[in-house]
Amino acid sequence: MATISELLQQKEALEQQIRSMQSEARADAIAKVRALMAEHGLTAADLSGKAPPAVSSEGAVKRPVAVKYRDKSGHTWTGRGLKPTWLNEAIAAGKKPEDFLV
Repeated sequence: MATISELLQQKEALEQQIRSMQSEARADAIAKVRALMAEHGLTAADLSGKAPPAVSSEGAVKRPVAVKYRDKSGHTWTGRGLKPTWLNEAIAAGKKPEDFLV
């Protein structure tokens, strides 16, 4: 039967072996990730989860369109596309589109 001192030495040796294997596994994972990033032309910024800006067919970056109309309830419209229901209803109630200009 082993003594407490011997068991503690074995425990320390096992913990050291675990730390060493974890370090090796981490280094291996980092090397694999770097290789994949290089293969696909990725950067750390690509991994942040943020979508890159939209690009038009001509290669120009598309910018969000500013809001042009807003009502008191917080509904908004850029002035592009079909008029939203909330604006059509307000116009039907006697309001003018100019009443909602931002």
